[in-house]
Amino acid sequence: MKRPLKPDDVKIWGMVAATVHPLPGRAVPKAEGESPPGPTPAHLPPRKIEAAAIKPPAGAKPRKAVEGIEPRRHHRIAKAREPIAARLDLHGLTQDRAKAVLEGFLARAWDEGARAVLVITGKGVQGDGILKRRTPEWLGAPHLAHIVAGISDAARHHGGEGALYVALKRKARG
Repeated sequence: MKRPLKPDDVKIWGMVAATVHPLPGRAVPKAEGESPPGPTPAHLPPRKIEAAAIKPPAGAKPRKAVEGIEPRRHHRIAKAREPIAARLDLHGLTQDRAKAVLEGFLARAWDEGARAVLVITGKGVQGDGILKRRTPEWLGAPHLAHIVAGISDAARHHGGEGALYVALKRKARG
């Protein structure tokens, strides 16, 4: 049985759907009797949705890189003493799509009160995959500074070098 989508889920799905474009030379299939899409969140330009979905607090300072997770917290996550609230697998996604999915995933996890998540990037063909290299850059973006507390490589049983633990900040009360 499917559950109805929450408004937050619809907003995040809209962010993801807005990044999808048909391959060159392919037309978008239309279902029979389908009316043209109205101004729903899924059909708004991605920038408008991203700005509404992930808003840094006033006075947020830009940062150069994301810091590593504190050693004790890393140990608690690796030993399952601090639960991994959610997992995201980026295998097979393009860079643009992976970035959009990652940002939406982090916003939802943080909004739900998660403190640690696992992002699986894979290692790439020769251990130097593009998603593995770019994900820490994306996590260090200024508009995610109020969400991401730190990142570090996952323990071997969680994916090792092909995965990252992402520690999330506590959500402000109020």
